[in-house]
Parts: sequence; C-alpha cells; structure tokens
Amino acid sequence: MAWPIPGKTPAQLLRTPTPVAWGCMSPMLRARILTALVLSSGLLAALFLLPARGAVLVFGAAFTVGAWEWAGFGGLTRLLARAAYALGVALLMILSWQWTENPSNTLILLGCACGWWIIAFLWLSLRPTGHDPVLTLVCGVPVLVPSFAALARIQVVKHSFARGPQLVLFMLLLVFAADIGAFFAGRSLGRLKLAPRVSPAKTWEGAAGGMLGVSLVAWLGALHFGLPVPASIGFGCAIGIFSIVGDLTESMFKRQAGLKDSGSLLPGHGGVLDRIDSVTAAAPLCALGLLVVGALQ
Repeated sequence: MAWPIPGKTPAQLLRTPTPVAWGCMSPMLRARILTALVLSSGLLAALFLLPARGAVLVFGAAFTVGAWEWAGFGGLTRLLARAAYALGVALLMILSWQWTENPSNTLILLGCACGWWIIAFLWLSLRPTGHDPVLTLVCGVPVLVPSFAALARIQVVKHSFARGPQLVLFMLLLVFAADIGAFFAGRSLGRLKLAPRVSPAKTWEGAAGGMLGVSLVAWLGALHFGLPVPASIGFGCAIGIFSIVGDLTESMFKRQAGLKDSGSLLPGHGGVLDRIDSVTAAAPLCALGLLVVGALQ
C-alpha cells in the first residue's frame, strides 16, 4: 500500500504533525472545526463577559433564528411568512421572560415544557412520520419558547453555590458529553438502532456511551459545586436523556420535511437548530431542578 500522504515520508510527518494533519482534513471537517471554535469562543464571551441580560439577548437572537429555520419544517418558503413566524415566536419568548419573573409562573411553564418532551418521546416511539405542516409549526412553540425562558432564567441566577453563567455552562457540558460520548461509543460499538425511522445512525450503545460521558461531567460538577454526587449524577443523566429526545425530535420534524440540515448558517454544522436541538429539551428540565431546590428565583 502506498504511503497515504503524497510527498511526505513518515519521518517528515512526525516532524510536522499539525500542519500535515490539518492539510489532510477535508474542507468540510476544517469548516466544522473552525465554526466550532468560533461558536465556543462566542458562547463563553456571551456567558461570562456580557451582563446577564446581554447574554439573554444573545439567547433570544439564536432562538429567533431557530424559529426561522423551524418555519421551514412547516413548509413556509416565502420570506415574509418565515419572518412572521420567527417574529411571532420571538414575541412569545419576550412574554415568557416577563411572565416567569414570578417563580410560580416559572414552575408552570417548566412543568408544561417537561410534559411536552415526554409527549415528544411517545410521539417518536409510536408515530414518527406523517405530520401535518400546521401541527409542525405549532410544535415549534413548546420546543423553542420554554427552552429560551429556561436558559434566560438560569443565566440570571445569583445563588450561593453558583452563578448563572457557571450553571448554563455546566448544563451545556452535560449536553455536549451526551453527544460526544454517543458519537464515539456508537461509532465503535453501535449495533442496535435507537430510532431507525428518525435517525438511523443513532444506536443504543451510543446512548449508553453518552450516559457514561454525562455521568463523568455530573460527577466533576458535583465536586466543583459541592453537591451530593449520587443526586447530581442521577439528575445529570436525566438531562442527558432529555437532550437525546430533543435531538431526535428535531430529526423527526426535519426528516418529515425532507431536509438534511435545518439551515446553512453555520459552515460544517448546518443550521442553528442543528446545534441547539438537544438544549431545547435539556434546559427546561435543568431549570426545573434548580427551581425545585431553590436555586432558581
């Protein structure tokens, strides 16, 4: 077999590993890595450098773009129609932010959101095809609005054991761990399909690997925040399971619309919804848990 990198011997490769490795990557993979670096830097800046309400505005902008993309799932192709849908969802997000200033209202919204995700799980299991476009547009509201309100309320937390930005980052790390663990475990061990009619690449072995990653992050988080380890790992795994349901739900609506990606705004990643699908389900459950223990006011 010929040496796979033309013009480079093994010795030369060892002397210059990084440039060669980068040069051997496909343009799509390079775009994916660069986009991920930019997104990560922007996220950290929004969480820790902006005032809390400034970060809330960033969340709102991202979720409004997500609403624009969701409009495509419902068959809206005209710019005016998609803009009207996105603006309508944005208005509901503003109203949810104002309404959840009362903790009792926050409990109602988060409870309803978690109930929706249980329904979404049953939907995935029993009837993942044959959706009406109007119903799809309606479903965008419980997907996007409560998750925005949850993220926004977590961001402004000022509790004794943690500040809002740390809690948002911790939740995102749990979601990332579920995704990354599932990817590597599924790629190396995956055999049993998790939801073949929605996302054929996902496997039960991958989901188990994701839960292992979540458990590790939850354990480290418990040590950092001074929380009970068993409860933290259990709640972290619940968030991880919800994140998988969120990912599969977006895939379900996307597949029904005949789309590979929700959009093309993020090179190598697709659309905004492709990056926040797991968060839309994880955030309400995380916020509900913080509310129950008195950390979310």
